Amino acid sequence: MSSITTVNPATGEKLAEYPGLDEAGLDAALQQTADAQKQWRTTDIAHRASLLRKVAGILRDEVEDHARLISLEMGKPITEARAEVLKCAVTCDYYADHAAEFLANKEVKTEAVTSFVAYEPIGVVLAVMPWNFPYWQVIRFAAPALTSGNGGLLKHASNVTGAALAIESIFERAGYPTGLFRTLVLTKHSMVNDIIADDRVAAVTLTGSESAGAQVAEAAGRALKKTVLELGGSDPFVILGDADVPAITPLAVRARFVNTGQSCLCAKRFVVDASVIADFETRVGEAVAALTVGDPLSDETKIGPLAKPSFVDDIDKQVQESLAMGARLMTGGHRIDGPGNYYAPTVLADVTRDMPVFNQETFGPVMAIVKAYGAREAIELADASQYGLAASIWTADMNAGLELGKGINSGALFINGVVVSDPRLPFGGVKLSGYGRELSIEGMHEFTNIRAVWAGAMPRS
Repeated sequence: MSSITTVNPATGEKLAEYPGLDEAGLDAALQQTADAQKQWRTTDIAHRASLLRKVAGILRDEVEDHARLISLEMGKPITEARAEVLKCAVTCDYYADHAAEFLANKEVKTEAVTSFVAYEPIGVVLAVMPWNFPYWQVIRFAAPALTSGNGGLLKHASNVTGAALAIESIFERAGYPTGLFRTLVLTKHSMVNDIIADDRVAAVTLTGSESAGAQVAEAAGRALKKTVLELGGSDPFVILGDADVPAITPLAVRARFVNTGQSCLCAKRFVVDASVIADFETRVGEAVAALTVGDPLSDETKIGPLAKPSFVDDIDKQVQESLAMGARLMTGGHRIDGPGNYYAPTVLADVTRDMPVFNQETFGPVMAIVKAYGAREAIELADASQYGLAASIWTADMNAGLELGKGINSGALFINGVVVSDPRLPFGGVKLSGYGRELSIEGMHEFTNIRAVWAGAMPRS
């Protein structure tokens, strides 16, 4: 039987080895989840919510263990890993608090005696999840999906297999029916298509690259199954001429370098008005150069390793090609010698729209600064992307920012705030950033059968 090996990206050392499922094991897992879901769908919503609160409690009680596992497997700085685990707990509490409200029948007046919209379970949902937020990506799917009465199958990124199995254990220990949420350790990519085609699976959600999303959507399309795709992003961070640059600078650094820049939701293109760009470049260059790079298990570390050696090659290629095209290096721009997948936090100025760091997604610690002459050009540059996940605009005139934001096609718009995913707000993108929504009531309804119910009195002869 083939297996998956996980590796510490900070040292290159082997962490663990996990046996993969063979065809018989996969079939048994699918059947177990399907059987568990048939029983689970009839359980009371209050009971489902009570188990979700137990998940939140376990996450809080074990935050250090789970945060350490995240840091070891994919290199996230430990302070951010703790925050990720705790955010998962908050989200579980949110859905436990609101499930009854979100899933309640919605009455609609018609000629019937009674008519309403019902939100019923859709069945077993396959989640194909990435490595960069190994707990958060899973919980933000599983919390609403399971509480809606569905079952869950998790195909996680192979480099965070330990995290995937730990999450499965949390649901088991919280008291969920055996097999309702299963982690599938797969060593063959073809197995994913087989799972999608299986009649026991009703829908698929994926967070990942646009190429992975296209493959899953194609397989789901052949089977005529619902999909939700959250894909890449190249979010603009627009600083207008009336913005307070000293106040914004630390927020800009946080927006770009969270998770060592390995987030679809990171700000990546910093479009700055010409009247304030010199001040911003100076301040942000100094702040980025001062970021502490090191062991992700240290509380002092702000920049950890990239998750895989190939990611260092990818980000360096984008930087070097952009420099060759005329970008100006302010700090960083090179690999860091020694063990681990480290790249120096980098700031590039004089970036133009033809450069890779502008027109491609940069998944690493690289900030691209673009000059704009006035608000109109800033918005045009911000929207000049194949992606449309989120955007932020920074201005002293909030109402003007809201109006200008209409010119940017994105799933989220933040005015004078760092873009974050929030369980109270829907999350998802447009264009090559995908479709469908996670989180909030909209995310809970994505994997329900939104059913029209009409009931009248028996006709009399």
